[in-house]
Amino acid sequence: MSSREGSFDRVLSKKDALALSFGAMIGWGWIVLSGGWVQSAGALGASVAFLLGGILVVFVGLTYSELTSAMPECGGEHVFSKRALGSDASFVCTWSIILGYVSVVAFQAVAFPTVIEYLFPNYLQFKMYTVGNYDIYLTWVLVGIVSSIIVTTINHYGIKPLSVIQGAATIMIGLIGLSFFGGAVTTGSIQNLQPLFVDGMQGILAVVIMTPFMFVGFDVIPQAAEEMDIPFDQLGKILMLSVVMAIGWYVMIILGVSLSLSSSGIESSSLAAADGMQAAFFNSPLASKIMIIAGVGGIITSWNSFFVGGSRAIYALAKSKQLPSFLAKLHPKYKTPTSAILLTGVISSLAPLLGRPMLVWLVNAGGLTIVLAYFMVAVSFIVLRYKEPDMPRPYKVKKGKLVGFIAAILSLGMMLLYLPGAPAALLWPYEWMIILGWAILGIIFYIWTKLSYGEVTTEQVGVEIENI
Repeated sequence: MSSREGSFDRVLSKKDALALSFGAMIGWGWIVLSGGWVQSAGALGASVAFLLGGILVVFVGLTYSELTSAMPECGGEHVFSKRALGSDASFVCTWSIILGYVSVVAFQAVAFPTVIEYLFPNYLQFKMYTVGNYDIYLTWVLVGIVSSIIVTTINHYGIKPLSVIQGAATIMIGLIGLSFFGGAVTTGSIQNLQPLFVDGMQGILAVVIMTPFMFVGFDVIPQAAEEMDIPFDQLGKILMLSVVMAIGWYVMIILGVSLSLSSSGIESSSLAAADGMQAAFFNSPLASKIMIIAGVGGIITSWNSFFVGGSRAIYALAKSKQLPSFLAKLHPKYKTPTSAILLTGVISSLAPLLGRPMLVWLVNAGGLTIVLAYFMVAVSFIVLRYKEPDMPRPYKVKKGKLVGFIAAILSLGMMLLYLPGAPAALLWPYEWMIILGWAILGIIFYIWTKLSYGEVTTEQVGVEIENI
């Protein structure tokens, strides 16, 4: 059904929401990074790392589920934190999650030409420069930029057509992934699982810090809640189902790679999941190509989902007068935040200029800000349980205060792993420069809007949100 002028259309079904969330979480990263996870922590160590990261996401997801059902409005984290903590804290929370979303979008713009490189290694032509010991070629950059423009255009034309593509791609990925695991269990070797652990707890932690980036995506549901034609109590259930499915997916892929390839095979592979698929199906090159197709599908699902999440978060901040007003523009026909989508597309198109090293930099830098946003949402959840105990909560978490405190403590603990001196600290200068650059940009926007609009009270913003 359609909404009134100036607001979003509620057109997404339960299946659309599940495909949007689960499709966002499985993405392409497992194709590129799964071999590195096993090398860093071992077969069992990497699986444990994703289970530990999954525990964090389950508790945080429960807080999101309750808050989304209670406040099903565009903006998700922005809406929750503003109501609980006020305008300034809400800006920090939302700006943090936007970097997480934009990082994933940029990640896909770098991942796509990497896929083409794997399929057609001779397409690299016209070397331009080197970044982090990686040569940047003009053809590689053009593939990333052109594909980014195409995805931006798809997002411009509305969320319902996008959801059709999303659903088909998610089903395809799921079927190929299950086939891979079945083949690995049948034809793989249990001996390949050795070593079960590498570098003990340090190896596990090195993988754990990547998990927030891999699991981010369930929070696309609250970002697009105003576009979902779903009973409010069902939003939380769909969100939690997608989280559990994603945890199972990553553990399945890690074990599949570990069973199908030896340690030396993983070390020599640039795309371990694709080579593992080939090995699992009697060294068939066709099987490898099929896995690459799944990877392309993952790029599409993740790219689309985070375009939705990132653009809606930017739109929500602008609607609350915390970003320039032109970013709060909705297209009159397609009901999409066109300016916010265009901004996300520009950032995505610039990412390929920094080459493949951006993959790891974005995973780690985006992971820190994602966990910061999770922490602030958990705190918002706790505050609202005390501040507004009678607020209608269609999906109400049992033992909510305990769940909220656990989510906050786990998020805070995860944040500490990224800091200097920790076993898995972010690297200087690249990863910290991404964080610092984003923080400086946020401060500039914050000051700009304060000077432009003056102080905007929570009550004023609340009235505006009610009129969305």
